[in-house]
Amino acid sequence: MKKTWLRKGLKFLVIGLLALTVFTFLVMYLWNWLMPAVFDLKPIGFLQALGLLILSRILFGGFRGRPGHSMRWRRHMIERWESMTPEEREKFREGMRHRCGPSQAPVAEA
Repeated sequence: MKKTWLRKGLKFLVIGLLALTVFTFLVMYLWNWLMPAVFDLKPIGFLQALGLLILSRILFGGFRGRPGHSMRWRRHMIERWESMTPEEREKFREGMRHRCGPSQAPVAEA
């Protein structure tokens, strides 16, 4: 059992490092191909390209964890909503209106 887990973990690590290396070389290649010609910038090396990948992940991607987590939360909230009685739903809506304002768009006056 432990050998199987260790083998899968090692395989995951090797594939992850390989993918990171490929993406880093791709960023480095694209930067060195485009940026010096377009913006008159200096070419970058492997570690600088890796730094750009990490920085772009922080700025644009965040660290949200596993991608399926938000879908489980949404499914859980739908199940809770469906299990509520109509009175509980109305009470919830009323509470949200007081917290967030009206849920309907304002009517335009003619």
